[in-house]
Amino acid sequence: MTEDAPLPPSAGGVPPPFRPIGELFRPGREGERVRLRGWIHRGRSSGGILFWQVRDGSGLVQVTARRDALGGEAFDRAEHAQVESSVEVEGTLAADRRAPGGLEVKAHALTVVGASDAFPLFADQTEEFRLDHRHLTVRSREMVATLKVKSELLQGAREFLEGEGYWEMTPPLLSGNAAEGGSEAFTLDYFGQPAYLAQTAQLYLEALLFPRERVYSITTSFRAEKSRTPRHLCEYTHLEAEVAWAGMEENLRLQEQLVTHMVHRVARKREEDVRFLGRDPQELLRLVPPFERLRYEDAVRQLKERGFGISFGADLGTAEERALTQERSQPLFVTHYPRAIKAFYMREDPEDPRTVLAADLLAPEGYGELIGGSCREVDLPRLLRRMEEMNIPREPYEWYLDLRRYGSVPHAGFGLGVERLVRWITRREHIRETTPFPRTPSRLTP
Repeated sequence: MTEDAPLPPSAGGVPPPFRPIGELFRPGREGERVRLRGWIHRGRSSGGILFWQVRDGSGLVQVTARRDALGGEAFDRAEHAQVESSVEVEGTLAADRRAPGGLEVKAHALTVVGASDAFPLFADQTEEFRLDHRHLTVRSREMVATLKVKSELLQGAREFLEGEGYWEMTPPLLSGNAAEGGSEAFTLDYFGQPAYLAQTAQLYLEALLFPRERVYSITTSFRAEKSRTPRHLCEYTHLEAEVAWAGMEENLRLQEQLVTHMVHRVARKREEDVRFLGRDPQELLRLVPPFERLRYEDAVRQLKERGFGISFGADLGTAEERALTQERSQPLFVTHYPRAIKAFYMREDPEDPRTVLAADLLAPEGYGELIGGSCREVDLPRLLRRMEEMNIPREPYEWYLDLRRYGSVPHAGFGLGVERLVRWITRREHIRETTPFPRTPSRLTP
């Protein structure tokens, strides 16, 4: 820590308050005396002039300082400050078309608050090295912009759902039963009895919808899948909702309206971040429901025509989903999947018992599944038969079966993988770039 002399008083003897960097770019502030705090993003000096780019949580601004304005000793201290040192700056705002945003701060006082060692991250390092130093790479402009988009999406989800009368719930992350199969659930010892990390909040949300009718949650879900693909995480943010008195079409309309609202909010409120990450916000604003519905059997037929060796009953993998959506600019619902490849709680299609009233929402441009949803089976005998077919033990689910015994109603729901939506919007190559500290089969640290 460097202990510099306090900043000199501004005109009138009172220093201006510290302001977020983003506020400096409001019109009409040129010539104003300002103070800011942040971190050195880049720095260099030339011919007695110091150039810094300083960032904070709201933005980035160029700072320039002359030796004759700072004084030799203060200039030398500032000149030796490393990238990522935290600093305080006082100066005057001035227009400069060469600077980021067309504005710079001409400094007359600089203070290094927290000196940084030589920063270990730079271009052309391996991905594994950067993942090992994720606690530092989260400072990158790409990661900051991506996480701002993610935050805005979550705000948009809450805004839409609460506007539609949904209540946010807080279901548990520890459970005595695996909702979607033990092989994909993380198990642990819970005071001498087996427990599971939540794969989904769905079963608990189904219980909670009876007194409230419309419920949702945003929680962490865990999947013990050893999938090493650009779209799989072992720990991810799961937005889930359940609604009473709803059928298949109501469920799909809810999903497409929700996604559209979230995406439009990001395009409007995070325009600069979206553009910086490589997507034109206008592309997102062109997202308009309804999204096309394609039955699973028709998807299989299309894939066969394109040379895929797939038949009815096979699940759609990454390659198949990419083929169906690579040339699309709007999401696509694939509906009516085979009953044999879906979860026990999905309602059988009364018009085609081979299938269930379920749908996956696939992102455009080949980014894959965003949402999985279905009508829930409410007929207790059918539900029990399905569990027996899948060798699911009954006892751990007796509480769930009670929901069918005591006043059940038709209902439906879905789960949205937030990181997958972020990946499509921001065009990230790998889903691990959509979360601060990714958990994959090969990574548990930092």
